[in-house]
Amino acid sequence: MNQKKHTISEPFDFDHWLRLARRDPAAFERQRQAVIEAFLNTLPPERRSRLERLQWRIDMEIRRSRSPMGACIRLYRRMLESCSRQQAALEALLQGATPPDSAQRAQVLPFVRNQS
Repeated sequence: MNQKKHTISEPFDFDHWLRLARRDPAAFERQRQAVIEAFLNTLPPERRSRLERLQWRIDMEIRRSRSPMGACIRLYRRMLESCSRQQAALEALLQGATPPDSAQRAQVLPFVRNQS
C-alpha cells in the first residue's frame, strides 16, 4: 500500500482523503492527526493553546458519535451555537450593552487584619 504523506503546505486532495477513510480508517485517523499537529506546530503559543483546546473538543465530539454522519451533525450544531453566541455578542456591542456570557467585573475588597 502506497501511503502518501501530507503536509499543511500541500493543496487539500479530497479524493485521496475519501479513499483513505474508506480503505483504512485507522491510517486516515493517523494522517488526520499528523496534519493537524503539523498545523498547530506552526502557530505562536498563544494561538496554539486555544486551537489545541478547540481541536480536543472536536475530537471528543467525533469519539462520542456513533457514525461519521453523526459526528458531522454534532460538529455542525456546535458551530451553529458558537456563531449564534458570537452574533448575540456583536449585536450587544453594537447596541452599547454588555455582551451575554461576558465576564462581569467585581469589586475586590482588601483583607484587613484584625488587631485584637
